[in-house]
Amino acid sequence: MPQPVPSAAASTSNDTLISKAKSHLLQNYKQQPIVLVKGRGTRVWDADGREYLDLIGGVATCALGHCHPDLVAAAHAQLDSLWHVSNAFYSQPQIDLAAQLCEWSGFERAFFCNSGAEANEALLKLARKVMKDRGTPERYEVITFERSFHGRTLATVTATGQPKYHAGFEPLPAGFHHVPYGDLEAVRRAVGPATAAILVEPIQGEGGVRLAPEGFLKGLRALCDEKGLLLLVDEIQTGMGRTGIPFGFMREGIRPDAISMAKALGNGLPIGAMLCREDVGASLSPGSHGSTFGGNLVAAAAANAALKVIRQPGFLDEVTAKGAYFLGRLREIQGKLPPGRVVEVRGQGLLVGLEVDREAPQVLGKLREAGVLGNAAGERTVRFAPPFTVTREELDQSLAIIERVLMAL
Repeated sequence: MPQPVPSAAASTSNDTLISKAKSHLLQNYKQQPIVLVKGRGTRVWDADGREYLDLIGGVATCALGHCHPDLVAAAHAQLDSLWHVSNAFYSQPQIDLAAQLCEWSGFERAFFCNSGAEANEALLKLARKVMKDRGTPERYEVITFERSFHGRTLATVTATGQPKYHAGFEPLPAGFHHVPYGDLEAVRRAVGPATAAILVEPIQGEGGVRLAPEGFLKGLRALCDEKGLLLLVDEIQTGMGRTGIPFGFMREGIRPDAISMAKALGNGLPIGAMLCREDVGASLSPGSHGSTFGGNLVAAAAANAALKVIRQPGFLDEVTAKGAYFLGRLREIQGKLPPGRVVEVRGQGLLVGLEVDREAPQVLGKLREAGVLGNAAGERTVRFAPPFTVTREELDQSLAIIERVLMAL
């Protein structure tokens, strides 16, 4: 069980705060019944002072753990200097961040926003504008994939290939077609005279941590080149080194036309980005797109600091090694359990899915009670996205708890 840490406790208990939340917050989330008040590295504490190993980190967001000293220092320094100037002016943190991202990714242009949904919205707008500039305004449709997840705006939720997220918001915007993930021939059949782009995740995070089959992204790139389409890659969960390489698309040696990123970019501070090639980026001319808070100075300063840490020589090699260790140990645990208890262990780097034989929230509740935090990815998949800074000792502690909980189900 989580151990009390009185110094971490809030002035009000979990129960009192949750009661207040239920009185005032919109009840649109299925939140776990604890109020987190403090975090350091891989560990967090709730309002009652109980400690947990945080293996989800804001859903693959706190890639360097909670309150990383380099990021805290960078954010504090920027807070003491200048908070916000809007994109009517240049700012150095944003300029430096664009330069770092372009150098690391191989793209030439960056656009900053506040979230993954906004970054994907920028991708969708870019695709339509490029086709109009090419003299083919009839091409506006985007092919996406079943079980995908791209955001909660009307356009990005329509792009999402999960009907449960569509329910109640119909009629949805036109122009999106969903095909089976990994099925290149299905994609080819879906391409028509109105198709402008293909939008794909290298790993479907919300869809159950499902990896693209080998060669799939390369096949999509070839198809886009053949048909004159844009290849758009959603790197919101897989970017910033989560899979052990800078971006998921790099595993197949391709170059998309544009990518979206967010989550780990600011290590928890709200910032997203679209990175794109010079030729397609030219279509977003002055006034065509914008964001009041996009590239906010404090978030950009934190993102610059995060990139400096992640880009250190050998850092992502450690992410790869820790991910391989974690996946390997989970598969060992799978072999000890009653047949079928764990259906599959899958993932890359430190993005891991544990598919179980029951609803994921049942398992998540037991894990939380025992001191480990994860979240659901699909109905029966428990997702783990530990910080890159997680230690082997912390992984071993977590694995012992996971094994005990799964054995007791």
